[in-house]
Amino acid sequence: MARRDPRTSRSRQVYFEHVAIGASVKVSAIDAESGIEVSIAGPRTTSQKELERIALQKLLRAMEREAGG
Repeated sequence: MARRDPRTSRSRQVYFEHVAIGASVKVSAIDAESGIEVSIAGPRTTSQKELERIALQKLLRAMEREAGG
């Protein structure tokens, strides 16, 4: 899924993986270009869009740290 990086206005390919674990769901976000991966966990009742939004924010922060910012 292509997502626009609000910090650079570039489109990046980001993959999301959802794994249900009991009453929770683990969402992993992976940047296709760099291979950086992060994960979050949340209640299964939270919308997929909201969980992906949170995971994407975490991914962007991780990529920023990796770039030295």
